[in-house]
Amino acid sequence: MNLETKKKLLVDELTSLKRVIVAYSGGVDSTFLLKMAKETLGTQNVLAVIAESPTYPEKEKKEAVSFCIEEGVSYLIITSDEMKDRRFTMNDANRCYYCKQNLYDEILKIAEKHKITNIVEGSNYDDLSDYRPGRKAILEKGIKSPLLNAKLTKDEIRLLSKELGLKTYSKPAKACLASRVPYGTIITHEILKKIEMAESYIENIGVKQVRVRAHDNIARIEVLPEEFLKVIDNREKIVEETKKIGFSYVTLDLLGYRTGSLNEIL
Repeated sequence: MNLETKKKLLVDELTSLKRVIVAYSGGVDSTFLLKMAKETLGTQNVLAVIAESPTYPEKEKKEAVSFCIEEGVSYLIITSDEMKDRRFTMNDANRCYYCKQNLYDEILKIAEKHKITNIVEGSNYDDLSDYRPGRKAILEKGIKSPLLNAKLTKDEIRLLSKELGLKTYSKPAKACLASRVPYGTIITHEILKKIEMAESYIENIGVKQVRVRAHDNIARIEVLPEEFLKVIDNREKIVEETKKIGFSYVTLDLLGYRTGSLNEIL
C-alpha cells in the first residue's frame, strides 16, 4: 500500500468520526494526528487532552500546549493519577496497561461531558512489533487508533509531518519516564525526577536521542551509536552532573539506544 493510499485511509476514518478528542502528548505521532484531525474536521470539532503527570516531562507538556495554541485547537490539561495506583508503582510487566486504564477513564469522562463520542490516540503500525500492554487498555476502552488502522509507520508519519511543515517531523522519539525503570523496581516521584533531570542535561549538551535507565543507583545511558563520541567528549561533565542528581555510578550502554530495551528480559 503506497503512502497516498494510507493517508486517504486516515482522512476517511477521521471524516467518519465527525468530532474527536485527541489524546495528545506532543510527540511525533500524536502531533501529526492532531494536525490531520484539525485539517480534516475543523478546529470546532477537535479537542486535545494533555495529561499532566510525574511520568511526563514538563518540557513536553509545554510544547504540547504551545502547539495547540499555534493551531487554534481547544485543549484541556488533566492530572493523570497513575502514581496513586499501587498496581502501577509496583512496576510489573503490565505497568503500561494500568496507566492507560487510568488515563482513558479520565478522558472518557471528558468525552461524556462534552458529548463527543470518539477518542483517538497516536499508536502507529510499528508499535505492533514491540511489547505494548497499554494496547490492551486502548482496545478495552474503545479508543480508536487511526494511524495504526491506516498502517502508517513511524518513518511515514515523519515524512508526512515534514510535508505538513510540522517541526516534530525530526523530533526524537519520547516515552513515559517510567519506561526507564526496570520491572520490579518501585516507581517513585524521586526516581522519575532524577531521570528527567539527567536526560535533560544530556540533551542540553547536544545529544538528540537519549534514555537514562535507572538501575538503583546506576544510570545506564543509551544514545545512538553515532552520538557516542559526543557523550565521551563530555563524560566528565555528564558524570559530575548525574552524580549531583543522585546517581552513584554512570555508564554508557555500548549497544546504544533502542526502543523498549527494558523489555528484553521479558
